[in-house]
Amino acid sequence: MKKEILASLLVLASYGASAQESKATWVNNLKLSGYGITQYQYSGQSGAKANSFNIRLVRVSLDGRILNDVAWKAQIQLNGNTSTLGSSPRIVDLFAEWQKYGYFKVKLGQFKRPFTFENPMHPVDQGFMGYAQNVTSLAGFNDRVGAHSSNGRDIGLQLQGDFLKNSNGRNLLHYQVGIFNGQGINVKDVDQRKDIIGGIWVMPVAGMRLGVFGWEGSYARKGDWSETDAVGNTVEHKGAIRSLSQHRYAISGEYVVNDWTFRSEYIHSTGNAFAKTYQDSKTASDCTLSSNGNKADGFYVLAIAPIIKKQMHVKARYDLYRKTGEWASAKTFYEIGADYEFTKNLEISAEYARVNDRTLAKHDYDMVDVQVSFRF
Repeated sequence: MKKEILASLLVLASYGASAQESKATWVNNLKLSGYGITQYQYSGQSGAKANSFNIRLVRVSLDGRILNDVAWKAQIQLNGNTSTLGSSPRIVDLFAEWQKYGYFKVKLGQFKRPFTFENPMHPVDQGFMGYAQNVTSLAGFNDRVGAHSSNGRDIGLQLQGDFLKNSNGRNLLHYQVGIFNGQGINVKDVDQRKDIIGGIWVMPVAGMRLGVFGWEGSYARKGDWSETDAVGNTVEHKGAIRSLSQHRYAISGEYVVNDWTFRSEYIHSTGNAFAKTYQDSKTASDCTLSSNGNKADGFYVLAIAPIIKKQMHVKARYDLYRKTGEWASAKTFYEIGADYEFTKNLEISAEYARVNDRTLAKHDYDMVDVQVSFRF
């Protein structure tokens, strides 16, 4: 009997060791990471002066691989309050991507929309105090259409890949195309229409990308509203879905070489917007249209130059956005700044901006922004 018990214990021990080894292999595939950005910002806008410290972003993510071919990621944003949808702590990423072939990858879940070069960039690596106005307003951050803040993300399915290698083995062409709900993060589809978003770019020399992007879709709400028909009659809608078609394109260029960065993007949008941003159940059903019309566009160009390679940089950006597609609504930032990396995980950056906002009685004012970023 003792021999049988001993044999059973040896079998269990062997099984436990195998299980631990298997678990250890799985754990080794996991990576916990995150970052935080603290901020001080001054704005001299007449009638709305501001001078405040702020926690811009705090995010934590967990990612790993399954059977080598599938990568997955889950990321949450921790800072904010719990009173509004746009600024509450929330899930920002949750997806899996099959990556067996470099020329054909399939991603499913919630992740960045495949629109513009700047949208998918890490907030620290993007280089300035915030994403450009056209990217923020027309790529799904604080979108002009009235959607809640979605950090450039949506829920859907995407195909992407690189191909056409040159003699050095470097790919010359990249494509990406996806189908999305069109409602932003953590929200189901409303009008059952889907957004088709995609881009293609060429890489003629190392570090250079020249691309074009397109976006055909809609944004919708369900509620009450009235409109005037073709013959001038007022038509009342109760508990109905109001779907606003959206048509957008972007033209993008970037060149990164020897720690120098040059990037520029133009975005154009056609499509009406809702007057109020979706923040809660009340605004979710507010179908009143914005007075900004159905046109908007924006353009930015920037340069980042190394003073000490991979450690200290100076930078400048011209950032223009026209929320109605007309010069009377133009808002322009003229920015200069610098950053210093103490280590790869700790950076300080500072910027001065002269702002010209033609929608204000006093067009011009100054801004100062200082940010300390850390990663782990």
